[in-house]
Amino acid sequence: MIQSSAPYWQGHSWKKALAEAIHDPHVLFDILNLPLNHLASARAVAKIFPLRVTHSFVARMQPGDINDPLLRQVLPVHLENEFTPGYSTDPVGDRQASKRPGVIHKYHGRVLLVTTGACAVHCRYCFRRHFPYSQANPAANDWQQALQYIAQDASIGEVILSGGDPLSLSDEKLLRLVSLLAQIPHVNTLRIHSRLPIVLPQRISEALIDQLTTTRLQIILVIHANHGNEINAEVITALDILRHYNIPLLNQSVLLRQVNDNADALARLSRKLFTHGVMPYYLHTLDAVQGAAHFAVNPQRAQAVYDELSKQLPGYLLPKLVSERAGAYYKIPAFPVQGSL
Repeated sequence: MIQSSAPYWQGHSWKKALAEAIHDPHVLFDILNLPLNHLASARAVAKIFPLRVTHSFVARMQPGDINDPLLRQVLPVHLENEFTPGYSTDPVGDRQASKRPGVIHKYHGRVLLVTTGACAVHCRYCFRRHFPYSQANPAANDWQQALQYIAQDASIGEVILSGGDPLSLSDEKLLRLVSLLAQIPHVNTLRIHSRLPIVLPQRISEALIDQLTTTRLQIILVIHANHGNEINAEVITALDILRHYNIPLLNQSVLLRQVNDNADALARLSRKLFTHGVMPYYLHTLDAVQGAAHFAVNPQRAQAVYDELSKQLPGYLLPKLVSERAGAYYKIPAFPVQGSL
């Protein structure tokens, strides 16, 4: 049994916490005592791409600081409404790679399921902020079209659950999907991409993970943290539960302007993650999605940050700096790697 922070975990419903996520910019401004001259634009932009953030994540932000690195990831700003040439509503080619509703098949040997459009937070740089979730819903017929596609292609050995966030599914729906995938003989690995262990850590319960690990499939969990301030005691408890069940943990980050575009912040994140059993995996350049151009780090700056990060970290703590491009068959290295020992 993991020794959790009892008042937080015991009897606390993750579904209730998810339902109580903040949607109204005024509430967020009030909680954090933010300067009100930014409120009108936040409200206007939130009408187009809604604000959504958990109280747990907000509690890690610095009150009064409009430039807090966690706040910047979720706060609607007027720059999102500016059209940027070269940016699109489908920057990584999800739609052209869709084989069935919610089934995205880009890379050899693995296929991705967009399990749900629901998330615990709406990251303002999200590359699927324009994704047609209502049309691409593989759960509409109990996953049958998706499962049939996977079953008919024996080259698929790994299924990636994405979204939205697959851990926003109920235990029952998630475990049923896992059970159905385990019945396909050539599928051996299940990779789950989720931000919930970071932004809603009480979602990680021993009851869920105990059932999840009874499958014959090899489970891998890829979390998403961009800044060391995201890792607090509640997150560590969730990671401890996952480690207890020997689930390999990887982290993906996105290089974001005025969030983590400096080597010291990224090095601190890598070290903090590794201390709690998470291996740095990918550091993505920004996907060129309309509404997120203000997060872009120019290539010269990105190269300089990564070169400095390579000097600070041993190789096992250095995430791969990559870009994802529509039509590519693998993640593209953003720059030549400066090897670390």
